[in-house]
Amino acid sequence: MTEPMGESSKQMRSSPLCCPVVELRQYTLHPGKRDILIDLFDREFVESQEALGIKIIGQFRDLDRPDHFVWLRGFRGMTSRAKALSDFYSGPVWKAHREAANATMIDSDNVLLLRPALPTSGFSLENVKRPSVGSDEVPTSLVVATIYYFEGPVAPDFINFFEQTLRPAATSLGATISAYFVTENSENTFPALPVRAGENVFVWFSTFQDLAAYENYVAALSKSERWRDEVSVERYLNRAPEVLKLSPTARSQLRLISQRQRWFKP
Repeated sequence: MTEPMGESSKQMRSSPLCCPVVELRQYTLHPGKRDILIDLFDREFVESQEALGIKIIGQFRDLDRPDHFVWLRGFRGMTSRAKALSDFYSGPVWKAHREAANATMIDSDNVLLLRPALPTSGFSLENVKRPSVGSDEVPTSLVVATIYYFEGPVAPDFINFFEQTLRPAATSLGATISAYFVTENSENTFPALPVRAGENVFVWFSTFQDLAAYENYVAALSKSERWRDEVSVERYLNRAPEVLKLSPTARSQLRLISQRQRWFKP
């Protein structure tokens, strides 16, 4: 991944899509500490990172694992990622709150470094206003991250298969596709924070009005002849998919606002 330069950088800054580099971060926490970390994160770690050029895309409770916290952040490129992370983790906000944050965590190294699979497949957040500091109304919507694992780099034919077959089928059954990504294979430009090396993944995000809507979608999948006959994704993969059912926090920007709002704009 190269750093955008010149006119391309101006176009990227004006683009409604976010972001050329994305981290999917999954934290394992000490029992009972998740809400403590979320309160701290939503209060102290959103604006302080965004002031340095980091985009806080969303933060979530994992519904299947009560001691897991998941969040997404984006960057303009790998070079600017290094500087922004260095500035944040050496800065006053992290220094003031790192002991409290780290005290909640068992492991914070489960990190996938991603890039959009296509120029048009990043997150679209331009019409979504983040709730202000102190907001405590947790959205009812659900964000689902599906992670596919491959033996080698994700091939263009799989991306075409997703675009032409899987995505239309999932959409027809009730999913709203938000974005999709592949592994960013560049060297980790901020080695103080490890990322998972040697992984080849395709990650797609879908949103639902609530957990019941997602359960209806899963039930529809199980009954769909089209899904069974056309969407045999397992033939591409080297292990079972990983599915994260994510409940947005009160200040998560990534959420489903209404049925009329479209997150993904092809």
